[in-house]
Amino acid sequence: MRVITGACRGRRLISPTGDDVRPTTDNVKESVFSIIQFSVEGRSFLDAFAGSGQMGIEALSRGAASAVFVDNSRRSLEVVRKNLDLTGLQSRAEVICADTVAFLSSCRKRFDIAFLDPPYSQGLLQDALRVLPAVMNEGGYIICEHPAEEVLPQKAGNFIIKKSYRYGKIMITVYSGENVEGL
Repeated sequence: MRVITGACRGRRLISPTGDDVRPTTDNVKESVFSIIQFSVEGRSFLDAFAGSGQMGIEALSRGAASAVFVDNSRRSLEVVRKNLDLTGLQSRAEVICADTVAFLSSCRKRFDIAFLDPPYSQGLLQDALRVLPAVMNEGGYIICEHPAEEVLPQKAGNFIIKKSYRYGKIMITVYSGENVEGL
């Protein structure tokens, strides 16, 4: 795993060990950031179900104003903190140990871009999509990584699916506000 571009380009990141974490491949990560490339700079980014934190770190490297990393695994969050130290991006980051759905349900922060990649086949993605729109800024993007066979709802609050991309067994689904053009 590495940071693809931006201020920390080429920096290697560490990943939690074991079967609990399934890091987004560099190919899929590069595709996600190609999709939103002109929407990252100066924005607030949520890396939900953060794992290693690589998606939020990539966003910070590309100029995001801030990133919040949420995971319920203390071990994963230790890795996120180490990766933030490796990249020197900790000053624009907040690391929160919490159940993502519970965090979103009581969150007072607002986000421009949210990346959701929960453990597969546990219903966590659908649960998060029910509460996430309340903390999203209008004109924002919700990006979901999920198994290709999993069907997501067409709408999440006032966000609708704009586009889906398939990468083998993985699907990236992008939601944006109903009045947002592009993608």
